Amino acid sequence: MSTQTSIILGSLIVAVCSYLLGSISWSVIVSKLIFHKDVRDFGSGNAGMTNVLRTFGKGAAALVTVGDFSKSILTVAVSRGVFAHLFGTLPFDIGYIAGIFTILGHLFPLYFHFKGGKGVLTALGMILVINPIVFLVLVALCIPLLFICKIVSVASITGAIVYPIVTFIVLSLMNRPAMIDTVFSVFIGLLVVYMHRVNIKRLINGTEYKFGKPKEEK
Repeated sequence: MSTQTSIILGSLIVAVCSYLLGSISWSVIVSKLIFHKDVRDFGSGNAGMTNVLRTFGKGAAALVTVGDFSKSILTVAVSRGVFAHLFGTLPFDIGYIAGIFTILGHLFPLYFHFKGGKGVLTALGMILVINPIVFLVLVALCIPLLFICKIVSVASITGAIVYPIVTFIVLSLMNRPAMIDTVFSVFIGLLVVYMHRVNIKRLINGTEYKFGKPKEEK
């Protein structure tokens, strides 16, 4: 088997394994195991940290945050390590393949009828491993915005929009090739924005959830 064929086959294996791991929806698992209810039956109907926070409180939301954030860290870090060992330097970062398919698993989980979250925490885990500087810049931009407006979706959408711009600027300042990474980041950013399309409608209507509102009855 040629090296090129091995890389293609390896990339397919990474994509499948990452999707399967990404399909582990911690929001659904935590809500069912601890509260014996499905978070998707409450609030926005989304299997994400914000809906868990709104419905079941801070403790459950913290567990979901760790789970969703960690799964992309695992897939990206492992795939990069294995590919570096097997193939050395590649013209693309296998971490993006792992990260994107982990996000897709999170959005459309195989184990939970393809009804998942919106991918923000999972995307952030991927970004942390691939480029910690980009991660820090995004956090520095979006966390203050979150506390100012108290709307998670505003911070998430803003982060998704500026992510490709930050990626390009950071890599350019580091004198590293930026085009491939920027293309991947544009795709991920657009995907996250698309998954927030209902939130955008609520923002326009002035009905989007803000921190500090009472959580729903369980």
